[in-house]
Amino acid sequence: MTVISKIESSGQGASFVPPPMTKLEDTGLSLLWLQDLALKIFYFQGYLSGFKAAEEIALPFSGVVDQILETLKREKLLEVKSSQMGLGEGSYQYAITGAGVVRAREALERSQYAGPAPVPFEAYNESIRHQSRGRVAITSRTMRQLLSQLVLSEITFQRLGPALNSGTSIFLYGPPGNGKTSVAKAFGNLALTQTMYIPYALYLDGQVVKLYDSVNHQLAPESDPTQPGTGGLRNGRRDPRWIKIRRPFIMVGGELTLEGLDLVFDDTHRFYEAPFQVKANGGILLIDDFGRQQVRPRDLLNRWIVPLENRVDYLTLHTGRKIEIPFDVLVVFSTNLPPRDLVDEAFLRRLRHKIEISDPSFEDYREIFKRVSQQKGIPFNDQGLAYLLQEYYIKRNRKMRASHPRDLCDQILDIARYLSTEPTMSKEMIDRASQAYFVDI
Repeated sequence: MTVISKIESSGQGASFVPPPMTKLEDTGLSLLWLQDLALKIFYFQGYLSGFKAAEEIALPFSGVVDQILETLKREKLLEVKSSQMGLGEGSYQYAITGAGVVRAREALERSQYAGPAPVPFEAYNESIRHQSRGRVAITSRTMRQLLSQLVLSEITFQRLGPALNSGTSIFLYGPPGNGKTSVAKAFGNLALTQTMYIPYALYLDGQVVKLYDSVNHQLAPESDPTQPGTGGLRNGRRDPRWIKIRRPFIMVGGELTLEGLDLVFDDTHRFYEAPFQVKANGGILLIDDFGRQQVRPRDLLNRWIVPLENRVDYLTLHTGRKIEIPFDVLVVFSTNLPPRDLVDEAFLRRLRHKIEISDPSFEDYREIFKRVSQQKGIPFNDQGLAYLLQEYYIKRNRKMRASHPRDLCDQILDIARYLSTEPTMSKEMIDRASQAYFVDI
């Protein structure tokens, strides 16, 4: 049975579990390539037991790694240095020989990748298609729980739920400081309650693409390995080249470039790093502060047209070959700039949901201030708030922002600590906090 057909028969949607492997052919990789990988690991690590080598290569010892080590030993590229009676071949201590060092160095000239064995690209693509069906549908009740920490107008709230359920694209716009990033992060918290499997790395035409990223991917606990169908590792029940993670939530900002959306080839180590949108497959990619990137917004948006419309992306190897990969990502564009300054009507049409996060009303502003002051231990009173609104908003024609209550309360706390007094919403405290915080531009 091929790697692909084994994946197709292993599960549906959220029940997807990487299939077990019992022999070398199940890896989808050539024996010669796996030998080179093992030699590179021994070259860097020195002495390793058979079991430890299997852990480093992320393949089962029995039926797979034992065959690789036996072949390398027979070709005098590895040698057994010690063994413990009664514990089997997995406990043998192996070391690389002089001939093995020569071959390892030759392999390192081609690629310095020396980590978990990669998964064939086709197997990864099939796994993403399976797991895309495992997303949880959002209801109004779930959304209220998800956004319970935020104060939003009812109109905005009712637009966010369908947008999240679409799993495609959202364009959040509006003045700064009103919670666009907070809304997107709340979406990310929902994604993190769901899990999926991804491989450590991908294999294509002899090239390795590193996928797992400890910064952007959060490991999820494995289920009980004694229960069938739970993806446990006991007795090699599932392919150990895959890891269980929370569905990704990846945020990029001003550092995003066109080059960062394609395969990044490391000329020194000679393997690839997956781009942001591939690492976000199955989850959410937030492009925060859109329009502030070093590349022109229109060029960046044009890069997204095909993935957003067709739900597939095309990446390019340094050899020039283009590869197709599923695009199962909810892309959230968040910007403080007016949409007319960023995009044209043709691109806006391709974005499924366009939602304005506007300035809060007086009632919403009061609710935000009340919540924040209680959280920070500042007694709330309406007289102090009325004075703030009259003197520093209405008289000065200043726009209210949802972030102002938090920042003003922090100012009050700073002043109170300096004066060694209790923080209050007195006129004096509000004057001092507002004069230190607001700047007329």
